[in-house]
Amino acid sequence: MSKPVEIHSVEEWNNIVETSTAAGKTIVVDFHAEWCGPCKVIAPRFNELASQNPQAQFVRVDVDEQSQIAESFRVTAMPTFFAIKAKSVVGMLRGADPRGLATLVHQHAGPNPPVAPNDEEKSRETKSNL
Repeated sequence: MSKPVEIHSVEEWNNIVETSTAAGKTIVVDFHAEWCGPCKVIAPRFNELASQNPQAQFVRVDVDEQSQIAESFRVTAMPTFFAIKAKSVVGMLRGADPRGLATLVHQHAGPNPPVAPNDEEKSRETKSNL
């Protein structure tokens, strides 16, 4: 069962970004704070999504302990979630929205990458020709 990694330093953050990028993994980040009630409410769902999506790297960043990382992403509300691929932000969600978080994960880090519209059309053409 995959569990989110709690980031304790900028060096640890940089290492995870490098290794995840090299492995082609999407990073899903939970920017939270200990004093944040909504952060505590959504944490079990984040953990559940981490265990269901081992192909992605899930991390948690406490904004008070790692303010440098939080500031680099301009985090102004907690919780804030990011999906990062190849060192670029590809998705973001503010707030403790379980459905929105699941959508963010499945769109950017799910086991099956989204089908491009052209591929979908080709798939339909192939099926209709059978």
